Amino acid sequence: MKYKVALLQSEEGFSVWVPSLPGCCSQGKTEEEALINIEIAIREYLEVVMEQLDDVILREVEVAV
Repeated sequence: MKYKVALLQSEEGFSVWVPSLPGCCSQGKTEEEALINIEIAIREYLEVVMEQLDDVILREVEVAV
């Protein structure tokens, strides 16, 4: 699955976050390191979400826009 990430460069390195996953963020000294770190953060974020959904019934809903 692909996620769009936002990168912000500062004097300390790069901050990176996933706009579609609230609270999912990371950082790195280089852009490459930040991207590697956000991949790890996304996996861990989704693991927690899946654990929280163990007893939840999920359904898809189509919304016309």
